[in-house]
Amino acid sequence: MSKYFFSICLLFSMFFVQAQDTGTTITKEIIQEKPKPAVKKNVQEAVKDTVPPKTDRYGLRVGVDLFKLTRGFYDKNYKGVEFVGDFRLTKKYYIAAELGIEDKTTDDDRLNSTATGTYIKGGFDYNTYQNWLDMENLITIGLRGGFSTFSQQLNTYKIYNPNPYWGEQQTIVSGEKYTGLTAAWAEVCLGVKAKVFNNVFVGFGFQLKLLVANKEPGNFENLYIPGFNRTYDGNFGIGFNYTVSYFIPLYKKKVIIPEIIKKEAPKK
Repeated sequence: MSKYFFSICLLFSMFFVQAQDTGTTITKEIIQEKPKPAVKKNVQEAVKDTVPPKTDRYGLRVGVDLFKLTRGFYDKNYKGVEFVGDFRLTKKYYIAAELGIEDKTTDDDRLNSTATGTYIKGGFDYNTYQNWLDMENLITIGLRGGFSTFSQQLNTYKIYNPNPYWGEQQTIVSGEKYTGLTAAWAEVCLGVKAKVFNNVFVGFGFQLKLLVANKEPGNFENLYIPGFNRTYDGNFGIGFNYTVSYFIPLYKKKVIIPEIIKKEAPKK
């Protein structure tokens, strides 16, 4: 009896060892069949393709100078309006222009005159500001060439007397008008524009002007030139504007992000 019992136990032991070896083999095969890194790479590339590329908007921006438009409310000697515009040519460069009409009466020590005319300025702006994400703000430096055609009306004047023994000369009323006058100048512009609402920008700018051509009446100087502003008895002038403008998007360009190439350290 013990002989048969020992034989049966030995038989079960052999089956148990064989089953354990088979399970170990199956486990090893399952471990070897894990996904390869290539499958994970394909998943990452699929996720990367779903991210939309970054684009910059290009179009026309048009607006008006609020400084000139509202100046007539508190300055009775001034009436004027200026329209501004720019077009984005490249990522940093903009074609820019201004068109305006002015009527300004200047009261000097010796004469009072009124300049009335139109002007146009054209040139370019360069944006020095590096925007973050989808910002479209501008800090610009630019150049302009300006041209004005206008008339001057001599309202009153006083004759200069170097020896006022009998007192100051009386003011003489003239009313004589001189037409067909022109002037040309160059200017350097510094400006800031900030996006406050969707496609709406506000900004301000300063201009330093140099008069290069000036056709004057025969008997007095142009004290004020539309577009150039006050001459200050010389060829230099300054200007200021405060604008609100609207951007009209026309098309978009994909932003090309340069690839960073890692340099390997030199082998020792």
